[in-house]
Amino acid sequence: MTPYAWTWIAIVAAGLLAWLIKLAGHVVPERVVENPRVHRIAAYVTVALLISLAAVQTFTSDAALVVDARVVAIAVAAILLWRRAPFIVVVAASAAVAAGLRALGWG
Repeated sequence: MTPYAWTWIAIVAAGLLAWLIKLAGHVVPERVVENPRVHRIAAYVTVALLISLAAVQTFTSDAALVVDARVVAIAVAAILLWRRAPFIVVVAASAAVAAGLRALGWG
């Protein structure tokens, strides 16, 4: 088979897999979904995925580990969130710190 045909096979397979996952969500009994343990695990999985995404975007660049202005901006955001600053202040301060460090040539 040609690479073009394999590409279409992969696209169709991915579509079928997505459809099967959605179907599984409808087939699961309600008593399983309403279990408090399932709710807790779902909340933890969501947080873990978001943290891992932030870590990958912060500490890597072109498959290499880097420490630059993004790391300092995340640290500033964490401190401001710990101090319970409003979210818009956290975003603005982090962006300002990252922009300032990059303007100074770091990052």
